[in-house]
Amino acid sequence: MGAQIAAHLANAGVRVLLLDVTRDAAAAGLKRLKTLKPDPCFVPEVLALVTPGSFDEDASRLRDADWVIEAIVESLEVKQALIGRIAPHINAGAVLSSNTSGIPLASIASALPADLRQRWLGTHFFNPPRYLHLLELIPTPDTAPDVLARISAFADLHLGKGVVVARDTPGFIANRIGMFGAMKSIALVASGEFTIEEIDAVSGPIIGRPKSATFRTLDLAGLDIVAKVATDLATRLSDADGRAAYEAPPLLAKMIERGLLGDKAGRGFYQRVKGDAGSTILVLDPTTLEYRPQTTPKLASLEAARSITDVGARIRALFLGKDRAGDILRQTLGPTLAYVAQIAADIASAPDEIDHAMQWGFGWELGPIETLELVQGSKGPAAPKPWAKAGPRVQRSRRIVKSNDGASLVDLGDDVLGVEFHSKMNTIGGDAIAMLHAGVAEASRSFAALVVGNDADNFSAGANLMLILLEAQEGNWDEIDAMVRAFQEATMALKYSAVPVVAAPAGLALGGGCEVCLHCDRVRAAAETYMGLVEVGVGLLPAGGGTKEMLMRAVDGSTPGEAFPAIQKAFETIGFGKVSTSAAHAQQLGYLREADAVTMNRVRVMDDAKRDALARARSGYQPAVARTAVPVGGADTFATLSLGIHLAWRAGRISDHDATIGRHIARVLAGGDVAHRTTVTERQLLDLEREAFLKLCGEPKTLERISHTLKTGKTLRN
Repeated sequence: MGAQIAAHLANAGVRVLLLDVTRDAAAAGLKRLKTLKPDPCFVPEVLALVTPGSFDEDASRLRDADWVIEAIVESLEVKQALIGRIAPHINAGAVLSSNTSGIPLASIASALPADLRQRWLGTHFFNPPRYLHLLELIPTPDTAPDVLARISAFADLHLGKGVVVARDTPGFIANRIGMFGAMKSIALVASGEFTIEEIDAVSGPIIGRPKSATFRTLDLAGLDIVAKVATDLATRLSDADGRAAYEAPPLLAKMIERGLLGDKAGRGFYQRVKGDAGSTILVLDPTTLEYRPQTTPKLASLEAARSITDVGARIRALFLGKDRAGDILRQTLGPTLAYVAQIAADIASAPDEIDHAMQWGFGWELGPIETLELVQGSKGPAAPKPWAKAGPRVQRSRRIVKSNDGASLVDLGDDVLGVEFHSKMNTIGGDAIAMLHAGVAEASRSFAALVVGNDADNFSAGANLMLILLEAQEGNWDEIDAMVRAFQEATMALKYSAVPVVAAPAGLALGGGCEVCLHCDRVRAAAETYMGLVEVGVGLLPAGGGTKEMLMRAVDGSTPGEAFPAIQKAFETIGFGKVSTSAAHAQQLGYLREADAVTMNRVRVMDDAKRDALARARSGYQPAVARTAVPVGGADTFATLSLGIHLAWRAGRISDHDATIGRHIARVLAGGDVAHRTTVTERQLLDLEREAFLKLCGEPKTLERISHTLKTGKTLRN
């Protein structure tokens, strides 16, 4: 965990000294990071900022540190010993913190000198620290307010964390609540009254929780870790604080004894079995501790709830349900909410701290206090008395300027207009394209700048493939041509807008979503942005200007006549449908430029994009001028790229259809059927993209790929 925290600090550009018992042990910890999935590093190069060292040889180097984080084994005695050992080396302005998951901070720091106690607090990172948004800060009565404020601001702005301030109580906020619910669920399945599949069906996305629901989440965490956290809570809590609720059910002990520890052991509540036909997921029989095939729960109220769009309304309907789904929630969620009502004021100073802890640490769409308010009076427990009159939550005011089913124009304030996609996965269809055009026109007429973005998990998963498939199956080529032209015109309108346009991607920015970003004056990306031109996966090529933009970036970044290596890199990026694993990786792939910016904290992306847009407007923004002379390599470029395609096909690395798509991409990047090096206009490149797109839509294997992706969400390599 210490190495992962070090890696995430390095992701933020911070130099880190990583100490362990020996330098070799610290170096081994860094080496292990390279094997972890998901990757703790934005790009491998960030680890150059981390220097391994040892407590014995390098403790004196702590004098140069601004923040010292202890992240060793969860043992009070061991932590106290190490803290006492390093305290003399910490400079007078540095902050010292512990990454404990539940040991009282006041106990760990009992031997610290008074001045260092003022700079001491808990900093509980959730695992994996790169991906989980939550950081619990736990001050003690001695912690200076400015120290808490300093670390809170740094974690928010530079590490991208959602900061929650917790009281110094066992388990703090998230683990205290999360572990209570987990123990209830394990005890319920151990009773034999409900199956693992039933509880997971009711405790997943249907109530606004992650797909991993309850038991898959426990497998991911590791059942030995779960048991240890529960035992620690049972040890540290009093009877009045609910100690008995954390005494692990015998089923958990039996599983650990048999080595059924979850994902790391290959077996837990679930087991993946590989066979000739692929992998099969089996589920544990809690009575025999043997594995059996999964069954699909048949719960009437669950099926009925799927038609309810609002998650709060779904929870309320299920909670009141008269079938097994309602019984499960009343025996798991119900007691959990009642417990939160009991302990709320003891673990946090405000209701939002509790809600945010569960939202950011455990992926709950609605926090427990919000959920309490929803089920209150519906056979649910009452909200905590200290906060019963807290009043409604503050909502940010928004003025909708114009809207349709695919997108909206939103007045973001301060003379900035926004375009927000809001279709499923924010896919781009005719409605969204129309709103992009409307956004450029309205912003140019009445605003200083335009921002394209939203607060959803994903910026855009790309074009609406169903529309393309239906038109292609009917042979409506003019309709497809019109759709592609409309999208090309929209991206060009963004690029040559009279006012600056800033894209604000986060999460997925794929296909058409990526092309929107490529055409904006600037991009303000969340650090966790997964951007890529992925059209090859559905048998197509980027035709919303994406192939054109990657070519122009390649030649613009090269000296005249020496652009082929950059063009080849662009070809491989498009041809292999490369998707960035972070915004930093997107910069390496060429999707983001040096002038584009990155925000670590996802919740700040839209505000930062708005600031960027205003700064561009106030600095005397001049619209770009359409390109009429883009250098292309002609027949030589096409021949060289085609040779690479042929060699890859001969080696079996790509399929026949991959090769066909590759030749179409190569033709666009070469500038079409020109005999030698020359220049072409942007419009000519758009025509080449559109022509290739239409031809590929007529390929049966392309339609097979699109259909397969729509049905399975996966790529078909035919």
